[in-house]
Amino acid sequence: MGSVNLREAAERLLAAWEETPPPNASQDPITRAMDMLRSALSRRATRATGAPRKPREGTKQEVVLAMLRRPEGATVAQIAEATGWAQHTVRGFFAGLKKRQGITVEIAERIRQVGPNKQGAKGSYTVYRLCGAPHNR
Repeated sequence: MGSVNLREAAERLLAAWEETPPPNASQDPITRAMDMLRSALSRRATRATGAPRKPREGTKQEVVLAMLRRPEGATVAQIAEATGWAQHTVRGFFAGLKKRQGITVEIAERIRQVGPNKQGAKGSYTVYRLCGAPHNR
């Protein structure tokens, strides 16, 4: 048997149960559990496999995407402050967007503060934006 997800396994179990219910099904506690499972499966909306999910409203993901859609974009520090995440978490979130949802974050601008030894000094930052988002330069 190949890989089966939980929903498919539950549907198969219900189908088998309905084909051959036990003779005392009305008193059987498993029958009540099967009814609950059937109800849960019918309530849950299905989405096309591989289709990107729409973020729930009011989530941190929605906040980040809104910040990245702004014409001026956003820095990792700005996003970290808005979400309460660590900066490495923000960068990991960017990678996850591409991997899970096909959303690419691009570098809109790099601001380099040059120190006395001509290396990037404290205060350097990068501005990020969603690919295809409008920008003003």
